[in-house]
Amino acid sequence: MSQLRFDNRVAVVTGGARGLGRAYAMLLASRGAKVVVNDVGASIQGQGIDAGPAEELVREIKAAGGEAVACTDSVATPQGGEAIIKTALDRYGRIDILIHSAGIVRRGSLTEEPAKEEPPGVNLTEEPAKEEPPGVKRMSFEDFDAVLNVHLRGAFHVVRAAFPHMAKARYGRVVLTSSDVGLYGRPHVANYAVSKAGVIGLSNVVALEGAEVGVKSNCIVPAALTRLAGDQDTSSFPPTMMPEMVAHAVGWLAHESCSITGRNLISVGGRVARAYVAETRGVFRDDWSIEEIAKQMDVIQDTKTSVIIDPVPAGHDDHLRYSFEMAKAGK
Repeated sequence: MSQLRFDNRVAVVTGGARGLGRAYAMLLASRGAKVVVNDVGASIQGQGIDAGPAEELVREIKAAGGEAVACTDSVATPQGGEAIIKTALDRYGRIDILIHSAGIVRRGSLTEEPAKEEPPGVNLTEEPAKEEPPGVKRMSFEDFDAVLNVHLRGAFHVVRAAFPHMAKARYGRVVLTSSDVGLYGRPHVANYAVSKAGVIGLSNVVALEGAEVGVKSNCIVPAALTRLAGDQDTSSFPPTMMPEMVAHAVGWLAHESCSITGRNLISVGGRVARAYVAETRGVFRDDWSIEEIAKQMDVIQDTKTSVIIDPVPAGHDDHLRYSFEMAKAGK
C-alpha cells in the first residue's frame, strides 16, 4: 500500500504543541500537510499563556522540511475559534482538516470527600493528577465551566468557524477528541466527562450536516502517556502508550481516504477499536405501570438482541422507526 499523504492539505490542530496534539501535528506535517499549530501554552489547569511551545514545534517542523505556523488564540471563546481558523485561511487560503485536541483538567467531587486510593485509569490523554493535600474539593462552577469552555465549547467554536469553509469547498475532515471518561464516567471529573460525552453529540451533528457536502466527522477516543498523566502509577502500562500510536488512527480519520463518519475510534496502548451506542430490543406494551416496569426490567435490559443504530445517514429517524414498528405490530 502506498503511503497516505496530505500534500496540499491544510490542517488545524488545537492543543497542537504538546502531548497528543504534537504527535498529530508532526505526523501530518511529515506527510505533506501545512499545519496550524494552535496552543496557548497554558498549564494543565488552563492558566497562563506561553507562545513558546507552539513556536518551538513550528521551528521543528520547518527544520524537518515541513510547513507550519503557530497560533496562540484560545479555543475557549468564540472569537478565539474564529481567529484560529482565520490563521489557516490567511496563511494558506483554505482549511481541509480540523483536529480538536486542546484540553485542560480541574478535579472536583460532587461533594467534599476524604482522600482514598484510586486505581490507575486507562485514559491518560487529559487525565488529572491526584491532588495534594489529601481529600477532594467540591467542584466549583468556575472549574466546571472552565473545562467545558476548552473541551466542548472549544470544539464548537472551531467547528462553527471551519464548517462553512469546508462545506463551500465540498471537502473536510473533522476529528474531535472524546474519552473513555465520556463513555463510562469516572469520579471527580464531572466537567471532563460531560465535555467528552458532549463532543460525541457534536461530531454526530457535523457528520450529518456534512454528509451532503463532503465533510466527514469522527471522534478519537485516545489514551497515551503525556504530561497530563501526572503522578499516576503507570508501571503496569505497556510501552505502546505513546502519543505516536494514537496519531496513526487520527491520521487516517483526517485523510481523504477515510471511509467512515459519525463514528468513535478508540486508540489505547496499540489497540484500535470502535465504540458505539446500542439499544436492547426492549419490550412493547400498550399500557405500562411502575410495577410492570419493575417486573419487565430484566427483559428490557437483555442485550442478546441489541440493535446498533449509526448516526449517519438517519440515526434519529431509525431509532424512532424501530420503536414505532414495535407499536404497530403490537409486540
